[in-house]
Amino acid sequence: MKILVVGGTGTVGSEVVRQLKTRNETVSVLTRSAEHAKTLPPGVGGVVGDLMDPSTLSVFKGFDAIFLLNPVSTTEVFEGLLGVNAARDGGAKRIVYLSVHHLDQAPHLPHFGGKIGVEAAVMKSGMQWTIVRPNNFYQNDFWFKEAMLNYGVYPQPIGSAGVSRVDVRDIGEVAVLALTTDAHNGKIYNLVGPEAVTGESTAAEWSRALGKTVKYAGDDLDAWEAQQRAYLPPSMLYDFKHMYAFFQKNGFKATAADVALLTKVLGHAPRSFAAYAKEMAAAWKA
Repeated sequence: MKILVVGGTGTVGSEVVRQLKTRNETVSVLTRSAEHAKTLPPGVGGVVGDLMDPSTLSVFKGFDAIFLLNPVSTTEVFEGLLGVNAARDGGAKRIVYLSVHHLDQAPHLPHFGGKIGVEAAVMKSGMQWTIVRPNNFYQNDFWFKEAMLNYGVYPQPIGSAGVSRVDVRDIGEVAVLALTTDAHNGKIYNLVGPEAVTGESTAAEWSRALGKTVKYAGDDLDAWEAQQRAYLPPSMLYDFKHMYAFFQKNGFKATAADVALLTKVLGHAPRSFAAYAKEMAAAWKA
């Protein structure tokens, strides 16, 4: 198969690419520039195109399957819909779309509500399709490495209601199965961890893994916003602040059925946060 990964250089997309290569699949990544294409891993093709420029999307032709991931931005919906159209018009037989867990419960969140329309387009595209809906990623904690190591603080304000965070490697594994086999056509999978975590439990897990005290920074979203204003654009700051408010009020938890189905699809239990923290702590100390 020839597979094109859209969003193939980010946290999830690069893992999908890595796992496709371990299966010896022919994989390419959509990139906006020929220079960027030169930085892709060995054996991974670069296809130059821009989902904001429809005139470039003939590059989708010749691929059997498309993995579609659109980063959070003010143009996410447009890019998602053009990705679906480009895949269909290019003759792809299969598309796997990365959506988000519980998007129907929080459609007021821009990067949740926008995916509802893209999901509908995927399902009406005429291609074989699979939709994967991941929870918050364990790997997001990489961005908090310095805060934890240097200041003993875990700053992600996920609250105390519970969030069923997931390992990106499990997301990649399900995506690759859906891209390369027929067994997942027409399926929607919630991609979640085996247990819900809280801000306090996450900080405690990092404390155990790192062998030092890490404290949860708390639920004050105004303080979080002030701290993040230097790093995030205003639209993303607004989006994520309201997302964390939703987490704190409602939780972002999986059901037992979600975990059981994911275990069946993977052929093993979803990776635990404790195992991830221990693994990363060892790597950081090395």
